[in-house]
Amino acid sequence: SKEDAHHFFQVISRRYERGSTIVTSNLVFSQWSSIFANDKVVTTAILDRLLHHSHVINILGDSYRLKEKKEEEMNGSDLYEFEPKKSKK
Repeated sequence: SKEDAHHFFQVISRRYERGSTIVTSNLVFSQWSSIFANDKVVTTAILDRLLHHSHVINILGDSYRLKEKKEEEMNGSDLYEFEPKKSKK
């Protein structure tokens, strides 16, 4: 919602140039307005503060979790077996 977008802006704005902030996303910056109720003004203000003095790390490649799932399916095993712990007496 727009209200949530403004709350997030307030958090980022108060932290701007005062402390480190780590943000992760699976969206490219051009798609961030979809997160913030399509409010391009708030999105631009948030990105402006986040990207100033920032280090952007872009990780490319297949999803690690998806890779594990595909391997399980190929092995015919997508069920996990657990052994209950033996109680100490």
